[in-house]
Amino acid sequence: MSDPSVRLAQLRFLERVQLGDLERTRRWIADEERREAERQRGVDARPPTPDWVVEGGIGAGPPVYVHIGGCHMAGSRVHAVPREAAVRALVDGVEACPHCRPDTELGVLD
Repeated sequence: MSDPSVRLAQLRFLERVQLGDLERTRRWIADEERREAERQRGVDARPPTPDWVVEGGIGAGPPVYVHIGGCHMAGSRVHAVPREAAVRALVDGVEACPHCRPDTELGVLD
């Protein structure tokens, strides 16, 4: 038969180990909650997606495409424009993105 004091010491040791595990898990949860809050602040601070964007050429080159705002094919050289400027660009010969088809959305067809 085992000594009751040894069994109690083992249970106390187990309790300390489990408390340590619980504290570590709580730290992981707190860290994850902080990361999620930071991510959400970034999402909330992001400016709204413009309705229309014009993609510029390399350097000071002329515009190359008109896109619907948020088009996944728009490059990094885009700037938001109002509807009238997007229509004007299409009429002046800037190509419509073949993926998002802003010409169809704007009612400017060849």
